[in-house]
Amino acid sequence: MRWRGVHHVEFSVLEYEKSVEFYDKMFGWLGYSSFWTLDVGYRSTYYVARMPSPHSYIGIQPAKTGGKLSHADRATGIHHIALWAKNRREVDAFHAEFLAPNGIEVSDPPQEYAVYAPGYYAVFFEDPINGIHWELAHTPRIPSIGAYLKWKRALDEERKNHPEWGKSVVSAALRKLPKR
Repeated sequence: MRWRGVHHVEFSVLEYEKSVEFYDKMFGWLGYSSFWTLDVGYRSTYYVARMPSPHSYIGIQPAKTGGKLSHADRATGIHHIALWAKNRREVDAFHAEFLAPNGIEVSDPPQEYAVYAPGYYAVFFEDPINGIHWELAHTPRIPSIGAYLKWKRALDEERKNHPEWGKSVVSAALRKLPKR
């Protein structure tokens, strides 16, 4: 069984220097480090949440073609990327202290999304240069009983719109993948 998920993700960005400036501010506010801005066959800047241990990281490099993305179009490609928040307070503070003062477009303000997971709380926003859709989300490690019951009620309510789920949402959600 794997104990790590995504190794890294890299985006091709418009206006590289302006994009680096935006991401330096955003990731800096969130406490990330930038560990690489070098040209070794291609130009890239990388951001990581935890140093020095190996951890998932996010990179940006100059785009050669293309234009600004529109999340609403739901074109082929990445839909959005979610970053972990330490807690709900960090989601709220990020919205109030970074997104709003910098005029960053917020598609969904901070709120609980009970149907996603017990205690799930997030804000969704757009990279103003490239249109990449981002989310800052908190899911408690150990949800409260109230959060669990709210999640269960939200799933039960959602199940009314999905008769194909049958009686068990868990059975409908979990799928077996082929093995080697």
